[in-house]
Amino acid sequence: MSYAVVKGTGYVLVHTPDMIYHNGTTQTTEKLTNPDSEYLKKLPEHVRSYDKVVNYAPNQVYIGNITPDDLRHYEMPWFDKDVAGANRFGKYGEIMPQDEFIALLKVSDAFDLVKLDKNFTATVKGKISNHPLFKEDAAKLKEGEDLEEIEKYVKEQHAEGLYQDGKLIGCVKRAHDIDPNLNAHVLFENLVVKASGLLAFKHLVDKNNINVGEIDYVIECSEEACGDMNQRGGGNFAKSIAEAAGAVNATGSDTRGFCAAPTHALIQAASLVQAGTYENVVIVAGGATAKLGMNGKDHVKKGMPILEDVLGGFAVLISKNDGVSPILRTDLVGRHTVGTGSSPQAVITALVTMPLDKGGLKITDIDKYSVEMQNPDVTKPAGAGDVPEANYKMIAALGVKRNELERSELGTFVEKHGMPGWAPTQGHIPSGVPYLGFAREDLITGSLNRAMIVGKGSLFLGRMTNLFDGVSIVMERNTGKVETAGAGISEDVVKSMIAEAMRDFASHLLKA
Repeated sequence: MSYAVVKGTGYVLVHTPDMIYHNGTTQTTEKLTNPDSEYLKKLPEHVRSYDKVVNYAPNQVYIGNITPDDLRHYEMPWFDKDVAGANRFGKYGEIMPQDEFIALLKVSDAFDLVKLDKNFTATVKGKISNHPLFKEDAAKLKEGEDLEEIEKYVKEQHAEGLYQDGKLIGCVKRAHDIDPNLNAHVLFENLVVKASGLLAFKHLVDKNNINVGEIDYVIECSEEACGDMNQRGGGNFAKSIAEAAGAVNATGSDTRGFCAAPTHALIQAASLVQAGTYENVVIVAGGATAKLGMNGKDHVKKGMPILEDVLGGFAVLISKNDGVSPILRTDLVGRHTVGTGSSPQAVITALVTMPLDKGGLKITDIDKYSVEMQNPDVTKPAGAGDVPEANYKMIAALGVKRNELERSELGTFVEKHGMPGWAPTQGHIPSGVPYLGFAREDLITGSLNRAMIVGKGSLFLGRMTNLFDGVSIVMERNTGKVETAGAGISEDVVKSMIAEAMRDFASHLLKA
């Protein structure tokens, strides 16, 4: 069996300080229900500068400048400790400032819905012209609009305002007078997904020297959905991102599964490539503005900065076996089925031990588990604890129960087989996939042989079912043996089979 491989990755973050206040669900809900709240008054004092966001250790891990193991050397909390030599650009991508990202919204706009102020446009156009990946896109910014016209769109036509340093500098217009799926707020969220997904896609192509014309299929797996009143959530983010990235030979579709969607997409992509349907499949996801400042009240209450101040995005290329890149074991897939149940033991059994049992493997045969890699700097002050660590402890406990791990090894299992969390709490972004870039390196040039990518989701959020969700897949070091058609059968055997078939056919003709 010739498995598909992880050929390359791209990871991006976008610092969006003004969007915390204007677009994060926690803040917009507070403005509606308690507009004079102390939280909203204090919030501006707790917003980090762009430099602080770049210098933040988990963010440097996300874009590949330091490793998850490096993060262990920083004493928690991490938010008050800068990384020496931190850089905007990393091995896997970048941390983009808000003004450039707003320009990228305009670059991604296919229906002239984004309107930007003339002065802002003049300033940011130069920055986009100097960006290594968007030099040719700067022309799409054009001249810009008068600020008075933008104010009119916001006040009279329900446009969604765009802000920089607390000032209105643009807007996203609605695309229909009465369709709630095409109102300005939804279109803004969708353009954010497209633009951040495009940024990740561009870095994937650039960092891995990929010929974008060879990409056949794209799967977008974020948590938003685009469509109109006749097909709410019909899509297609994937094809829109492929178009914007110049992937002219690609088609694609969207996969939705709450936080578990990226791992679903990873398995789908591996299966499509392994089947020979497509040779190069990209899975991509943009960020969610609704999640900005999600735990902001707890952070402000504890005198911390608002750490949920970035959008996340990623892109991964899955290709046919090259004999080098790590393979995706589609025969070792974990599934939280309808009948699994929701107890921690049932979930870990379905996602971790059942696929291992298929391959005759023990829990300790997986060198690294990538689970829900949420940053504990964000979640612990909000009362959610250290999510990755909790997952690793459950896996370890099951290992003890299965007699694959000594009770005395429980304490070291987390460090040996786990990692500290570094991903922003963007829902789908932390779920398994942040490690793919490091896993690829660790399984090619490092000492690891196997990793497991685990994605979990909360289907009950859609009010259609009370079910939990999750899938997993094992990644392995490539043996260097690339099987071809007729895998497992030697060339001599194939020739013999053909000769025998021809003799049988000739004999049939003579009898006829």
